[in-house]
Amino acid sequence: MTQKKWVYVFNELDQASAYVGGSWDAVRGLLGGKGANLFEMYRIGLPVPPFFTVTTEACNAYLASGEKFPEGMWEQELDALHKIEEASGKKFGDPSNPLLVSCRSGAKFSMPGMMDTVLNIGLNDETVQGMIKLTNNPRFVYDSYRRLIMMFGAVVLGLPDEAFEEPMEAFKHQKGAKADTDLTAEDLKELSEIFKKVVRENKGFDFPQDPIEQLRLATEAVFKSWNGKRAIDYRRAEGIPDNLGTAVNIVTMVFGNMGWDSGTGVAFTRNPSTGERKVFGEYLLNAQGEDVVAGIRNTDPIEKMAETLPEAYNEFMKICEILEKHYRDMQDMEFTIERGKLWMLQTRNGKRTAKAAIKIAVDMANEGLISKEEAVMRVSTKQVDAMLHPQFDENARKAAKKEGRLFATGVNASPGAAVGQVFFDADTAEKKGKEEGLQVIMVRPFTKPDDVHGMLAAKGILTSEGGATSHAAVVARQFGVPCVVGASAIRIDLEKRQMKVGDVVVKEGDWISLDGATGEVFLGKLDLTVPNLEEQQDLLTLLNWADEIARLQVWANADYPKDARRARSYGAKGIGLCRTEHMFFEPERLPIVQRMILAETIEERKKALDELLPFQRSDFEGLFEAMDGYPVIIRLIDPPLHEFMPDEEKLFEEVITMRVKGETKGLAEKEKLLASIRAMHESNPMMGLRGVRLSIYMPEIVEMQVRAIFEAAANCTLRGVKVKPEVMIPLTGTVKELEWIQPRLERIAKQVMSEKGVNFPYKFGTMIEIPRAAVTAGEIARLAEFFSFGTNDLTQMTFGYSRDDAERNFLIKYVEEGILEKNPFQTLDREGVGRLMRMAVEEGRRTRPELEVGICGEHGGDPDSIEFCHLIGQNYVSCSPFRVPVARLAAAQAAIKNR
Repeated sequence: MTQKKWVYVFNELDQASAYVGGSWDAVRGLLGGKGANLFEMYRIGLPVPPFFTVTTEACNAYLASGEKFPEGMWEQELDALHKIEEASGKKFGDPSNPLLVSCRSGAKFSMPGMMDTVLNIGLNDETVQGMIKLTNNPRFVYDSYRRLIMMFGAVVLGLPDEAFEEPMEAFKHQKGAKADTDLTAEDLKELSEIFKKVVRENKGFDFPQDPIEQLRLATEAVFKSWNGKRAIDYRRAEGIPDNLGTAVNIVTMVFGNMGWDSGTGVAFTRNPSTGERKVFGEYLLNAQGEDVVAGIRNTDPIEKMAETLPEAYNEFMKICEILEKHYRDMQDMEFTIERGKLWMLQTRNGKRTAKAAIKIAVDMANEGLISKEEAVMRVSTKQVDAMLHPQFDENARKAAKKEGRLFATGVNASPGAAVGQVFFDADTAEKKGKEEGLQVIMVRPFTKPDDVHGMLAAKGILTSEGGATSHAAVVARQFGVPCVVGASAIRIDLEKRQMKVGDVVVKEGDWISLDGATGEVFLGKLDLTVPNLEEQQDLLTLLNWADEIARLQVWANADYPKDARRARSYGAKGIGLCRTEHMFFEPERLPIVQRMILAETIEERKKALDELLPFQRSDFEGLFEAMDGYPVIIRLIDPPLHEFMPDEEKLFEEVITMRVKGETKGLAEKEKLLASIRAMHESNPMMGLRGVRLSIYMPEIVEMQVRAIFEAAANCTLRGVKVKPEVMIPLTGTVKELEWIQPRLERIAKQVMSEKGVNFPYKFGTMIEIPRAAVTAGEIARLAEFFSFGTNDLTQMTFGYSRDDAERNFLIKYVEEGILEKNPFQTLDREGVGRLMRMAVEEGRRTRPELEVGICGEHGGDPDSIEFCHLIGQNYVSCSPFRVPVARLAAAQAAIKNR
């Protein structure tokens, strides 16, 4: 029987592709994104050091077996090692001509800095001497050796970074060295011995001298890092499955720390912050790759390489163009230059800010590199959402500068504004942000992969070190968190839990405001403003392309004309829900509403309603004018009447206080009001006298509302506004309810049009939010001309959950324990609630083929729920005005994915 292949050498891409059926997605799944792209760069003739890859399948088998290598894997790894020895002309562990390798992780989906890397494997006390003879550069060799011990100790042996960083800083201080590059060969030799002593004292054994043992342990460490806390946190945040595993890439070492004709860098084919079509990156001379991404040395912009290493720079610029055209996307690349020779170590689709993602997608479509549909799929709904997040008010910014509140400036690493309280470590940031609900700004000298959980909980990130390609910058851009890095004027004192610039001290818990677009950091809180969509031309272009592709229309939930105008400016094609009861809460109206509720006769009630009618008519006229030409669905009164009355407990306290004090003035009125409120008491008001039930019990209220709607529509029509009113009757459970109320309301509608001498199209429909309505939808559609799913209530009633109680008590645990995959109040439950919705659509259209169907619950802005609405044939989704752009993109992506 042929043994399973666990390891592929650099020239075996065709074998790997054949094994998984030829799909590039499957190749990435097998070899990991990093490995697959190394193979592809080698295939198209780019300079890649000899390498091999241990597959993700081997990782999964290792973890499933209780951390044992699968049968044959280690033998295949050693065989592959011999092949890269032949390709490189060096031998692993041979003092006379040693081969050194790096061991790097590489999952299918890019997880920057989340898993582990070890460089310079193969160095030991003997090979160090051989390398010195070969290179005649003892400083470079001892620099590489101390790096291996340091990384191996932290990654493979599990020692804290501080175990090496603290003695290193003390040693540099002793030697009077500011930077690592100030240390001499003898210094680095001494530091290597100090690091070996750290291993011996902390682990009880010596640093492994056998190169094969180093390789074996490093391979295991990468496998294990798949289940490390930071990797798991990252996967949770990104929705990456836990069963993919990571590949292990063993790559021949090339050295950027061999002198000042060597270097290393990270670059993007376009600017990852702005999307500008220009190579953007940083590099360091006489350094290894970790120095750049860790931010521990100040880097130079990539353009400067044209002066220091012009031949390598020109070759790299050509490679940037080749890779972007080959992958048809912005690339994030790592490279090393060894004695003037350029080597490519990695390429991947680059992480980018929301602004950059949109600009790059639109530009590439306009350049003919990708299609409009690909551009629409390239941008995530999260990125569109981020573009609409608040920014600092410009007047507030100017005032803060004038007041001397500009604390520091740094590199504008990830745009967006954030206001929050300062915390200096990831654990505290997570606790304060997640558990206590505080607005957190996480401040660090520089971030490391171990800080990711804190970064995810923060509203903003600030570092005193590092550049635009540092760990903090890359992760912040990935998650859309505003970030400023390299604010070098800041001195952070982690022991005192404070930071200072000059004499100005900011202590833990103090408020600051940071702008990731400008790199500015201010003391205290700055006011925020909502961005103007009309000024974001690339986003408008993308959303217009989305509208051309989508089948579902996007409408908005809006109760006031200003909301309707905003929704329309964001691209809404109608109002899917106007909640009329919100209009009753206005201060000048509430007393009239309360008088109407407390009326003891129908005449008294109608008198109060006559006072309310002009207010309602004016509201509706504003909505029709704002949505000229688009449909407006107005829901008749829905909540129980007690919601419009004073709080019973507070009123009772007032009555008791007045009685105790012997106050009689106004007491009788308060006692009467209290008795009336108590008479309205219901054990479960949300399932009591509300919606259509209230309309039948007190028809005068909805009769007034319908008259106001149609008088407003008639007045607007006479002024030349094109109106399309749709009246929604909420909470229907049986067709008999509609049979009782709807004809009364339709008579009023026709009467008003007759009185005004105008005609316009209109509809009467209902809200499907009770399971019984969904299963009897065929009957209900005999009267209802449209259905609008109120998925908030439909979810509550289908699950039997009180939303407020469930989310406060057990729902989080249900999701954490996997009892529920997602919170059903945020993402539609397709199997239960969704099944009722599908049934209602099918049954309703069997009765009325032209039935208009939409959704107006909060799920109308959730991309996964929007896709489901597309699949069951709805006409529109309706969401809050601010979520309209997100819903437009989601509707188009649903159409593309489900053709």
